[in-house]
Amino acid sequence: MAGYNGGGLGSLPTTRSSDAGRHALAMPLYTTDALILRTYQLGEADRIVVFLTSDRGKKRGVANGARRQKSRFVGGLEPFTLARLAYFERERRDLVRLSYVDPLRSPMVSSDVDVLGHVGYFAELIDECAPEADPSATLFRLGAAVVDSLGGEIRIEQLARYVEYWVLRLQGVYPSLLACHRCGGDVIGGGRLDPAGGALSCTGCATDGGLALSPASMRFLRAAAATAPADASGLTLPARAARELERAHRQLISSHLEKELRSLRVLRAMRAT
Repeated sequence: MAGYNGGGLGSLPTTRSSDAGRHALAMPLYTTDALILRTYQLGEADRIVVFLTSDRGKKRGVANGARRQKSRFVGGLEPFTLARLAYFERERRDLVRLSYVDPLRSPMVSSDVDVLGHVGYFAELIDECAPEADPSATLFRLGAAVVDSLGGEIRIEQLARYVEYWVLRLQGVYPSLLACHRCGGDVIGGGRLDPAGGALSCTGCATDGGLALSPASMRFLRAAAATAPADASGLTLPARAARELERAHRQLISSHLEKELRSLRVLRAMRAT
């Protein structure tokens, strides 16, 4: 099977920012597609919005009056909303100023509790892994595709393992799925993953340390590497393999970020009810 390199993520429409002209204060207006990742309060009426653009990386901007009841931003700042937005940016300023946010698609319209619980998880995962102002078109297209997938037929656990794999791979964290790091042999028969060292060993070379990955887990990962998000519902992920990968991915993420994501507490609480 030909290796998937993120090309399938390119099936989504992308846009380039446009400079609407410079005025005396040197504050060009940029218009772009963006994924809303999080917001937090600023003063009594405003919000700071963290968003991932299609071509200029992650940005932080002030949405003036966003907390007012009749704000022009109402409905556009929910987490993981895919939107068309415009912002002013001045050189050497950390914060941009949002002009408008036009929501295109949002998973927050779902009535599925599991979907809504994972919205915050996906948003936090991408937020933590996306560096400031460092463009990653593939990461943006992945996030945008996930927004569409959340309203589809794919099981949420399967989508989560797929998204985790791709985010970790784009971060350069996921070890090679092709060969054992010790002997170079094939690992399709399963093996052990060392989250701290980022290495995968075949069953013959594996020691007692690390996390066991079954052949079913390895088949899912290899298929995920060659599958675009729109086709992820066709992947096969048995329940046991899903649990293995959940544990492995959570440890890889925690080791990479040197902390646990806050949204995991919500997911654990939901599972306990």
